[in-house]
Amino acid sequence: MVEQQHIDAATAFLRQHGATQPVIGLLAGTGLGGGFESMAVDHAIDYGAIPHFPVSTVSGHRGRLLLGRLQGYAAMVFQGRFHLYEGYHPQEVVFPIRVMQALGVRTLIVTNAAGGLNPAFQPGDLMLITDHINLTGENPLVGPNDPAWGVRFPDMSRVYDTALADQARAAARRLDWPLQSGVYAGLKGPSLETPAEIRFLTTIGADAVGLSTVQEVIAAVHAGMRILGLSVITNVNSPDKPMPATLEEIIAVADQAAPRLARLVEHILEKLS
Repeated sequence: MVEQQHIDAATAFLRQHGATQPVIGLLAGTGLGGGFESMAVDHAIDYGAIPHFPVSTVSGHRGRLLLGRLQGYAAMVFQGRFHLYEGYHPQEVVFPIRVMQALGVRTLIVTNAAGGLNPAFQPGDLMLITDHINLTGENPLVGPNDPAWGVRFPDMSRVYDTALADQARAAARRLDWPLQSGVYAGLKGPSLETPAEIRFLTTIGADAVGLSTVQEVIAAVHAGMRILGLSVITNVNSPDKPMPATLEEIIAVADQAAPRLARLVEHILEKLS
């Protein structure tokens, strides 16, 4: 269980190492962290060096925090996240969110590699997350609520900030890039979806599916952050023509898309309000 003293220790450490007044936080998903290395980096810190910080155990997650500036904004870029399927408690999964909240971050950009369910999608597409479905059976807010972190029952009717979404669409138009949009379904994993599960997810309105994001976003809503969600579609599957997917293939597509994702984020931040 995560305790306040753990968050305080991690926050104090990061303040001593350059995280003085960050305003932007970015969580990079599988294979996507490398795209943001063009930022003006002041400090690069391995997760293992941060007190009480979890450690990424999955390939494609570098496990490193970059402190510096993105398009002039003081930023924290997390190259790798934590998943329920790794055995982490939901409160451990969202530990970076609580640390960002304590440091004053008000805008969160979450990215992930996701499987496409919408037949209009293609591998390599970028998708703006307009909403999500939490199918993990977990919630990081279960347990005693600390009013200092947020209200007991946070409203989830407007999770993803509409102004940020509009800026993402405008940035894609300036770049003359297609930008898909849709609902992200978050599963616990680590097993991938059966054909019947794919059919079910499509039926309930999901456009993409993955094994991350929803826990962090719930905590960020609780923290009062503005949230922008972006997925890289790494594969598209049909329940009638199931195609096996491997982590190596997912990472390969994510690696190719990472520079485009980073460039889109840069163009979004140019017009950030």
